[in-house]
Parts: sequence; structure tokens; C-alpha cells
Amino acid sequence: MHIILHQPEIPQNTGNIGRTCVATNTPLHLIEPLGFRLTENALRRAGMDYWEELSLSRYVDFEEFRAQHAGARIWMCTTKAHQTYTEISYQPEDYLMFGKESAGIPEEYLVADEAHCIRIPMARDARSLNLSNAVAIVLYEALRQTGFSGLETAGALHRLEWG
Repeated sequence: MHIILHQPEIPQNTGNIGRTCVATNTPLHLIEPLGFRLTENALRRAGMDYWEELSLSRYVDFEEFRAQHAGARIWMCTTKAHQTYTEISYQPEDYLMFGKESAGIPEEYLVADEAHCIRIPMARDARSLNLSNAVAIVLYEALRQTGFSGLETAGALHRLEWG
């Protein structure tokens, strides 16, 4: 899996998403402009010590991303989609794209590929979920469908042992 953030604005969200990406072996792709500097303390604090382990790529714009990843299957997450994120079948090399916090993914991108637009169900009066929460929800469903490849699925206690 891959995560794409299109013009993220809030460093804490991107830091949290970066931490989730490290924990799931998922590359993070950032499409500029960013609403912050990658050196900001808030970004690194949210990502904790995971940030140095992150597989991170930056692009000047979506066109540069497309040129470097021709043929990539991109699922665009938007509150405006007809199908939900659980109604589709993910493949291990899919890209999950999320838009900036204040406006989402540009509608021009959505209407150009309506079949690859997905949403997370929520109450009618809710405008959106927090970006880092939305990424985690969709990413973990995609990972579940593809068998959590390369991830540990059993945990261990720190001091005691399971019975």
C-alpha cells in the first residue's frame, strides 16, 4: 500500500500519518504545496522517533506524481463518493489518496476517475473526520484485505506471558 496526501495543511496530522505509515511499512507521498515545513517541531513530535524510519517522497504537484507513477491505481478518499471504502477490493500496490484538511481532493480529480472514489460512512451532519483518523481507517481495511503482509499479527506482553 501507499498513502498520498494532497497538499496537507496541518503538521500534526501529517506526523501522525507518518507514524502510522512506519508502523505498517507503507510509503508516504506528499504533494505540494504543504501547509508547513517538514522540519517543524509539531510534525516531528506527532511522528515521534518514527519519522526517521519513514519512506517519504515529495512531489511539486499531482502531475509530477502521475508522471513518476504512471499506471498506479489510486483510490481517492472523499466525503462525496458513492461507494464506501469497504465495498472495493484492494491490491497490495494500491495508492490511497487523501486531500487537504480544509477542502479535500480537488473535484477535477474526482470527476475524472469517479470509479476510484471512496468514502467513509458517517452521520449526515458531519463534514469530515480528522485526516489522520481517516487514513488509519482506510489503510487498515486495505491491509486487512491483503492479509497484513509483512506485519506482525500477534503481540507479546512486556512483563508476563499469555496463559
